[in-house]
Amino acid sequence: MDLGGGRRGVDMGPSALRIAGLGEGVRKLGREFEDLGNVPVEQIEARAPENTQARFLDEIARCCADLRDRVLRVLERGSFPLVVGGDHSVACGSVAAVSSWHAKQDGRIGLIWFDAHGDFNTPDTSPSGNVHGMPLASCLGYGPDELTRLGTRFPMVDPKNTVLVGVHSLDAAERELILASGIKVYTVRHIDMWGMHRVMTEAIEIATDGTSGFHLSYDLDGSDPVHAPGVGTPVPGGMTDRESMLVMEHASESGRLLSLDLTEINPILDTRNQTAEFARELALSALGKLVL
Repeated sequence: MDLGGGRRGVDMGPSALRIAGLGEGVRKLGREFEDLGNVPVEQIEARAPENTQARFLDEIARCCADLRDRVLRVLERGSFPLVVGGDHSVACGSVAAVSSWHAKQDGRIGLIWFDAHGDFNTPDTSPSGNVHGMPLASCLGYGPDELTRLGTRFPMVDPKNTVLVGVHSLDAAERELILASGIKVYTVRHIDMWGMHRVMTEAIEIATDGTSGFHLSYDLDGSDPVHAPGVGTPVPGGMTDRESMLVMEHASESGRLLSLDLTEINPILDTRNQTAEFARELALSALGKLVL
């Protein structure tokens, strides 16, 4: 899906990751892997946005509802859901599914959101109307019902169990809403001062405090464009390759990772599929790949 962004191309991200050998890599870890195919998405050429404050909201919400149902079926089978985007608005569907599944077990989930951006806009605050800048806010209950009410729990995740990691580009109104929400935020400055080890250790403690575990939603634009040049909205000053990998290694070693998104891979802006190959290694680290 690329309906949520202002730049075309991230709809080809899943294909790029397939070409990079994601499935083969997972099987080499000794795990079973099944590719359940793409969630159908209406093509942008066939539509015109009816709401300029939240462009293609209805189409995105329908896609996220479809994704939610598919992820629920994966969870019912006892499997681990790995969702590949596409723009980051797809996370509304995956988080809704995992939240709803654990709500049925009288549990709740934590959320770690790795991103250069806050993704905490609403239709009232967004300067662009691009929905891929709204999914974290939606998961916390801010924004349109079409997204915030996708799950059986409202909000899908409690602010006290939500952590934003790696952010270094925020809109003014978005910044105010993040501060008011009460979620924990680790900017690039915190990572520079304390290191990713401390940041992820604390983030996982927050996300797992009283929860069944946590969902990790990873936007490749949080990694520096040197390592991930092919992303929807690149921002210089992101995480190094080792810092990015450490996020996944900590998530895996915690034993509390419930599900994973990898989003915003844009092959049109990439170099020789570099970003998708990097994303493959991130996914494998999250699934337990180690050097020794």
